[in-house]
Amino acid sequence: MVKPAIFILGISALPLAQKLKAQLSGEIHTPDCVSGGDVSYAKATAHLAQLFQQGQTIIGLCASGILIRAIAPHLNDKRTEPPVIAVAEDGSSIVPLLGGHHGANTLAAQIAKITGGHAAITTASEVRFGSAFDEPRKGYTLANPEDMKSATAAKLAGGDVRVETTEHIAKGGPNHIVYHPHTLTVGVGCERGTSHEEVVTLIKNTLKENNLSIQSVAGYASIDLKEDEPAISSLYNVNYFTAEELNALAPKLKTPSDYVKAEVGTPGVAEAAALAAAGPDAELIVPKTKSKRATVAIARAPSPIIEMHGRLRGNIAVVGIGPGHKRMRSAIATRELHLATDWVGYGLYLDLIADLKQDQIEHRFPLGGEEDRVRNAIALAKQGKKVALVCSGDAGIYAMAALVYEIIDLEPNRISVDVIPGISAFQAAAAKAGAMIGHDFCCISLSDLLTPWEAIEKRVKAAAEGDFVISFYNPRSLKRRDQLERAFAILKPHRPPDTPVIIASNLGRAEENVRIVTFADFNPDDVDMLTLVMVGSSQSKSFARGDGKTYAYTPRGYARKRETP
Repeated sequence: MVKPAIFILGISALPLAQKLKAQLSGEIHTPDCVSGGDVSYAKATAHLAQLFQQGQTIIGLCASGILIRAIAPHLNDKRTEPPVIAVAEDGSSIVPLLGGHHGANTLAAQIAKITGGHAAITTASEVRFGSAFDEPRKGYTLANPEDMKSATAAKLAGGDVRVETTEHIAKGGPNHIVYHPHTLTVGVGCERGTSHEEVVTLIKNTLKENNLSIQSVAGYASIDLKEDEPAISSLYNVNYFTAEELNALAPKLKTPSDYVKAEVGTPGVAEAAALAAAGPDAELIVPKTKSKRATVAIARAPSPIIEMHGRLRGNIAVVGIGPGHKRMRSAIATRELHLATDWVGYGLYLDLIADLKQDQIEHRFPLGGEEDRVRNAIALAKQGKKVALVCSGDAGIYAMAALVYEIIDLEPNRISVDVIPGISAFQAAAAKAGAMIGHDFCCISLSDLLTPWEAIEKRVKAAAEGDFVISFYNPRSLKRRDQLERAFAILKPHRPPDTPVIIASNLGRAEENVRIVTFADFNPDDVDMLTLVMVGSSQSKSFARGDGKTYAYTPRGYARKRETP
């Protein structure tokens, strides 16, 4: 679960924010001028609007009017809006403003217990009856939310409201509320390359023909050989089983097949998978039904399924966390880190995301051993884990993404892989120093551990002659002392002495240092393994402003455009 955002406007609210953070595992959002938070913002209204649009739970330790004015322009659908709660700075009043039936009322009551204040819950049905029609228990889905207003009004007026719980298709009405229990599992099998449309159509038709609501389907299931089959993996909440696990259910199958057993090791996929996912007390209520290339079957559990049996498809998210500071971490990277069950990475990188840690299991590795990290992540994903393989900067730039694909190319498997981009060191360095990469640029690693120096030297020469802005990664280490000097020697005939050079170390961290020197004044001894060196093109320029800082940029050619009549 994503941590609730505890929003404050000033330092006076920080003590209560810290108290709520400790009890609710939230993140404190503070203005730039206030220290002690987890996330800082520049403009309050814009930040609140962004949190709301991202579906983030908001606990605002401020006047309710501030929250209302920031969020009101973005209100759309009450059925999807996240909880928004206003809390007085002294904790005396807690007011759920939005998302009352999506957890806001419950969270407000929880906050009231922490602060000793009063939860001002105004939802009529909860005030009168202690619960609301549109907040069903876990394991149930409300079939007709459009009838909530009339049903609640009728109930409040003392009228009769029929409440029905059924797996069958039912419409309900103004005085008829229908809940669908999540008691059904759908087993799915198909030939390789079957279209998603064929599988979905078969599922929908089979449910309809048997008068079963799709809202009672807790999830889908199949054999693990189909983990990478798009037609199945794209379904919601799919769990997988080995052939051995499915074969154990052979006595309960209604349409076993010797052909299927010879092909995949079990006499039935759809029927067995449906039964396996629904649990040991499940019954098969719809035997195998076929289309041209797919099969489905439906099983029923005796009670709503809160967690399906089986194993989810394993996933590796190769996550780029940016240079280091959390403010330079993308929202999608943060989301993937939250969703992961396991984090794999170099210990320093995991330390940089410690603010996000909840119940994720950490797998720490020393510097180097990149292949060990990747193989560990793959092994975890094969167990059905959702793994975040953590990289600094961008996941695809001198990081782990390429190695992941290299290994799964050599050793095919069925896990899914997502690459989550981040801000790379060269981007951060250029932005800190101005706009050095405003025209053509390239990146070259000077490490010859994996690439022969002859190849590196050839690339440096080509970049020099092509007049690219060049970002040098891995410029020096304890053992590699002369590569940077040799690279600059290659560049010297192609760069004027006043060419700006950016020296950026510890980007995004407390020890960050970004300087601009000239090519002539550059000293390799100012560089270590935590430094990126960016050399301008022959057209790059630097200048000082009134703030006393020097900035560098590479013009793109607009001067010629301005000079053209």
